[in-house]
Amino acid sequence: MAPQEPRTGQARAASPAAGGRQAWRRLLARRAALAAGLVIVLLALIAVAAPLLSAIAGQDPTRFHDDLLDSAAGGVPTGSFGGVSAGHWLGVEPGTGRDVFARLVHGARISLLVAVGATLVQVAIGVLLGLAAGLGSRLLDQVIGNTTEAMLALPSLVFAIALMAIVPSGFPRPLLLTLVIGLLGWSGTSRLVRAQTLSLKQLDYVAAARLAGATRWRIARRELLPSLAAPVITYAAVLLPMNVISEAGLSFLGVGVKPPTASWGQMLSGATTWFRADPMYVLLPSALLFTTVLAFTVLGDSLRTELDPRAASRLRVGTARGTGPSTTGRSDAARSDTAESGTAEEAAA
Repeated sequence: MAPQEPRTGQARAASPAAGGRQAWRRLLARRAALAAGLVIVLLALIAVAAPLLSAIAGQDPTRFHDDLLDSAAGGVPTGSFGGVSAGHWLGVEPGTGRDVFARLVHGARISLLVAVGATLVQVAIGVLLGLAAGLGSRLLDQVIGNTTEAMLALPSLVFAIALMAIVPSGFPRPLLLTLVIGLLGWSGTSRLVRAQTLSLKQLDYVAAARLAGATRWRIARRELLPSLAAPVITYAAVLLPMNVISEAGLSFLGVGVKPPTASWGQMLSGATTWFRADPMYVLLPSALLFTTVLAFTVLGDSLRTELDPRAASRLRVGTARGTGPSTTGRSDAARSDTAESGTAEEAAA
């Protein structure tokens, strides 16, 4: 009995999984991506274990230590490096005396939680509207397209400041930051998904599903979403560092997280008046913000390279044609050896 060939649906279902495993192996082989991933995992662990870490240090992020401040100097921490000691590993805040280490680890919670939450909101809205525009009627496509263009032209920072200012102070600020950043930043994802949907729905397997009577929701869920996963994940990896900066910027401007809740942007906002007297209070949250944004950017760029089939195709074509530097060198050497051997044979004849 001859073995049965796999059905088309099964082959298509197995292919993305195999491609995902190959992309994962190639991603792990990149040292920069691996280092960035380890930094992100470490930051996530710090954010999750923030209460435990502050308890180990024996400090509370909201407790004031007035006895550690020099009142004659205007509230500058006593001691070197911002009051670093055995009880305060990274010193204390000028003006308040709150422990810097405890506030930094709790600030990682706010920054990462808001950035990840806003990215999920942006991706969810963008994917839904992009699929609706790509699979819907021409009128629906025009309405969604015009709305997307209007959102792209919107001065997001101005509207974010206005929304953060008019909402009552009793509303949880981290949740408000997540919603504001997410609701103002979905347009790029929507345009990407719409363009991919218009391209994918012309393929044979999507046309076959449509002719078989599948609904638009079923086509989107079973046929399009698996193919949209790679570009959407890549774009989400780019959005994450931008959302980290947005949260820090809004908190720095005073409309984001309010004291005593800790946030890196809010710490930088308070550090603007102390950068001469206590440089460490400015450098520590700035270094953490820079490291976080750099790690997400490097990981996002590596994901784009590994998950973008066009980039991989260009790399394979270039290698096959011998466009790489090593291949070119070998080809030139081979041509030189061939020419020399031909000259030697002619001389012998």
